[in-house]
Amino acid sequence: MRKNRWPALCYHALFIAFILAPLAVVVAVSFTDKGYISMPVDGLSLRWFRAIAQAPEMVQAFWISIWLGLASATTAVILSVPAALAMVRYRFPGRSALMAFFLSPLMIPPVVLGVAFLRFFNLAGISGSFPWLVATHVIFVAPYSLRLVLAAAAGMDRDAERAALSLGAPRRTMVRRVLLPMILPGIAGGWLLAFTQSFDELTMTIFVATPGMTTLPVVMYNHIAQTIDPLVASVSTVLIAVTLVLMVLLDRVVGLERVLAGNH
Repeated sequence: MRKNRWPALCYHALFIAFILAPLAVVVAVSFTDKGYISMPVDGLSLRWFRAIAQAPEMVQAFWISIWLGLASATTAVILSVPAALAMVRYRFPGRSALMAFFLSPLMIPPVVLGVAFLRFFNLAGISGSFPWLVATHVIFVAPYSLRLVLAAAAGMDRDAERAALSLGAPRRTMVRRVLLPMILPGIAGGWLLAFTQSFDELTMTIFVATPGMTTLPVVMYNHIAQTIDPLVASVSTVLIAVTLVLMVLLDRVVGLERVLAGNH
């Protein structure tokens, strides 16, 4: 074991460096003072971070993506909790087929979902509506939250639940004080993963988003297609920083080790 220790450490260090290198390049480019993307960075400047405030389409798309992610992730978790508990606790005809149906969006390419939703919205005349955009994202992200809640529910010890009921606790109190706290890591992890998937979704959203309801990934994609300035790199750096803050908050509130434990 000692002979393999240093080679293993070197291998893992190189692997982590390989994974983080693109992020480091993006962060470095965002601080350039040039009007184009270049490496290495000669001078440091906040020019392109100030440019974010001067790009109203970026700011508007950011808030649309935030609200879309919040609504989609929350709705997906609300639907996933009862579905996961029913799947784990009960055996009924068609259970496997129903499970496959719930998880089927994972097997369908996003471009196929986007074309299908676009056709449906055009026929129904409901394109451009924020609630329908939320509905498409809920369908897309719900399987991610469902799988994590399923894992947490499957590993739940039901003795505490039975003990609470036997001691006279109302079922509503038992659910609020015993059941939900026990599966909280799966709920938190499922919500975070669903929010991330919704916020980051590009392929499907290109088909269903309208000029008034364009998300940040779509705006960034269109910006890259038209110009090569470092504005997108500065926006990406801000998103990386926000992601780190969310991970720290999740660790403080729930504990990342509990979330990761609830996902296995």
